[in-house]
Amino acid sequence: MRTRRLRRTPRRRLLTTSLAALTAAACIGVVGVDRSQAAPEASDTAPVAASDPVGPPKDDFASAFAYSLAHPTAVPSGANDFACRPSAAHPRPVVLVHGTMENRYDNWAALSPRLKEAGYCVFALNHGGSSGPLLGTEDMAASARQLADFVDQVRAATGAAKVDLVGHSQGGMMPRHYIKNLGGAAKVDKLVALTPSNHGTTFSGLGLLALVIPGGNAVLGAGCKACSQQLIGSDFLKDLNAGSETDPGVTYTVIATRYDEVVTPYTSAYLDAAPNVTNVKLQDVCPAELTDHIGISYNDLAGRLVLNALDPAHAQRPTC
Repeated sequence: MRTRRLRRTPRRRLLTTSLAALTAAACIGVVGVDRSQAAPEASDTAPVAASDPVGPPKDDFASAFAYSLAHPTAVPSGANDFACRPSAAHPRPVVLVHGTMENRYDNWAALSPRLKEAGYCVFALNHGGSSGPLLGTEDMAASARQLADFVDQVRAATGAAKVDLVGHSQGGMMPRHYIKNLGGAAKVDKLVALTPSNHGTTFSGLGLLALVIPGGNAVLGAGCKACSQQLIGSDFLKDLNAGSETDPGVTYTVIATRYDEVVTPYTSAYLDAAPNVTNVKLQDVCPAELTDHIGISYNDLAGRLVLNALDPAHAQRPTC
């Protein structure tokens, strides 16, 4: 299934439309955001239960977020079939890593089924929180350990020696901690990152993210450690980017948009130039593309670039 791409509306109108839809979803009171439970131990992986509901494919973040309010443990369509065996054409499972104040369903309700249809074994975890739909807010070092445990589960179930990672925002940057410090370099072949916060963002960028996602302001105000760790100049980012930013055994692709209003400036997403690094801006491929930070994981062009990065030998020319 090919997902419907976002309309090329002006940025202000796109943001206003997203905010209105999300606020309406929150106001219907489907379910409250429960953050009263203690965070999981640093070594724990967010549980993957057979009873977790499989959510339907969605074409936009707003409707996916609304669904996740009522189904906070939902799995995106096509993901977490632990009986899946990778094919010769696609020998590595793809692990999807969500961003800050997101979850595995609302971040990947479009891309997961698209990857599954393309023939991949797809897996997605929740990290950085214990309950509710607003996850990815806890210490990113702990989230990286959750990712490490999840990758080991995927490798054990599928028999694959390595996986490919696809992440959004924090989910495109935090795996670099896993690769650099937790043995991930031996278990990851590719990291494809959509608007990652590789060099941090400004507080105004995080404030906009909190504004767009209902309940985000409360999370940010209560103390979002992952948020402070993503500010430009944080100790976490200084340690992560010290020395070489990449591992020579891993291939990195960064997909950014000039209309990113969360990771600001948008160029902070880019990794230092290296033979194993590709930095691409959507507008260099399609100049009229207006997709922003939240919308990029639902964007058809970005999805095509992800597929091309995962399988460059069979890359297809994107259509604008």
